[in-house]
Amino acid sequence: MIRTAAALPMPVLDPATLRDPTLADAPFRTVPASSPLSAQDRFAPKGDPERVAADASVQEAAAIRHLGVGELLCAYADGTTTPSDVLSALRIAMDDDPSGRDAILSPVARAQEAALESTLRWQAGTARPLEGIPFGIKDIIDVAETLVTSGSLFTGDRIAKTDAEVVASLRAAGAIPFVMTATTEFATGSPFNPRYGTVGNPWDAARWTGGSSTGSGAALAARLLPLALGTDTGGSIRVPSCWCGTTGLKPSRERVSRKGVAPLSWTLDHVGPMARSAADIAASFPFMTAAFDADLAADCAALVSAEPDIAGLRIGVPDGWFTDQVSSEVLANWRAALGVLESLGCTLAPLPRIDVEPLHKAGWTILLSELATYHGERIDQAALFDAGLVHRLRQGMEIRASDYGRALQLRLQAQETLAAAMAGVDLLITPGIGGEAGLLDTLSVDVDGRSVAFQDILSRNTMLFDLTGFPALMLPSGLGRTGLPTGIQIVGRPMDDTLCLRAGIAFQAATRHHRALPPRLMAHA
Repeated sequence: MIRTAAALPMPVLDPATLRDPTLADAPFRTVPASSPLSAQDRFAPKGDPERVAADASVQEAAAIRHLGVGELLCAYADGTTTPSDVLSALRIAMDDDPSGRDAILSPVARAQEAALESTLRWQAGTARPLEGIPFGIKDIIDVAETLVTSGSLFTGDRIAKTDAEVVASLRAAGAIPFVMTATTEFATGSPFNPRYGTVGNPWDAARWTGGSSTGSGAALAARLLPLALGTDTGGSIRVPSCWCGTTGLKPSRERVSRKGVAPLSWTLDHVGPMARSAADIAASFPFMTAAFDADLAADCAALVSAEPDIAGLRIGVPDGWFTDQVSSEVLANWRAALGVLESLGCTLAPLPRIDVEPLHKAGWTILLSELATYHGERIDQAALFDAGLVHRLRQGMEIRASDYGRALQLRLQAQETLAAAMAGVDLLITPGIGGEAGLLDTLSVDVDGRSVAFQDILSRNTMLFDLTGFPALMLPSGLGRTGLPTGIQIVGRPMDDTLCLRAGIAFQAATRHHRALPPRLMAHA
């Protein structure tokens, strides 16, 4: 299916024309040395595919939707199924499932041809690392010959000319761009998108998935995709991952290229993977980075080939800001998760208290100011925007230049403060979002009987790590009082993405929270 806009403003906006001011510095940046690996070596299969497999096997087409990245690679290697069969099975699931109607926007051009090529490569023994893995793409990330709209009426029926760099990298590794997934308008609107409508949470349609990678989170939770791309400016990979019971990585700043991605904030935007498990992210992450890193690829391959040992890791345990606006159930599941990590040999250490509030506000000052830079000129057509975006746009247009400048200065202070706080630990682990998935009718989250507005809770535990650029992994920690997912967030120092994944994989090997299914899917598991 392809959804088109009924009424369009003129002229039509092409997000590719929204310039990133930081590109002015590109000629002065040091270019990393190119990888000594040839293209053939870079995308050659690494080791026995069976070592990537998890504990599921393909018995029938109906079970395909429940297979993750590692399980699909094993099934392809065994000849149990083919990429062509997987795409067909997922299309059937999307047609039948409510999330297929609100989380999935349109098909990607030539996906079936790519699946046939992948099928033939598996048969010929020339499979690449992610051969035949279908993935969803948030509707602000360009895919060649495909409708990409940023969830906005302003973009018209825009067909992207080329792949975003992250899509091209995954495609080169054999993965198949499959469908476009819903986003809030320009990745910063409310749940009520003016072009496509609202994406309900697969666990409870009256609840939200969280923004702005809303379709990617819902599609993963509904088992319509094994892998998806999202973006994160204030928490937009991690919030849907938390509320939908899936796993998402906001990588280190600029580790994944933003080229070909509609911008929201050139200072804070990140692009990253969303999947069912940390192991599935580890299997795919090395093949989406801006520059191929042979060490990263080797480290991630080791993580998915054997259960990692995390004994000896020191875990920083925060309080104050990260625990103040959090329900008792989320806190209980967070403490239980810390106990699991302790049982695996980790040492827990109190984290020095950080004054997060001014840093959090600085992040929002930057986001709103840069949003206004990109879209302020369209404020006279406010009726065509999502109401939530208009509210934020007006806020950004009222921010003084001096306040924006001070917020940028605070970014360096935030990095130094967080690095100093983490000096004695390897990782920081916080509770995820402060309550279970919020209600769409009230735009609020229940925190021990108190109704807290989305704006006051969604980015509270996530924005700091967009501001600093530190990697952060969100993963399920159990279910809350109403039976909806809760999460924990594993934070590392810059470029320690693999360490975050190592801890996440070890935790998920010792628990089954990431295998929990929305109630409507239990009968099909």
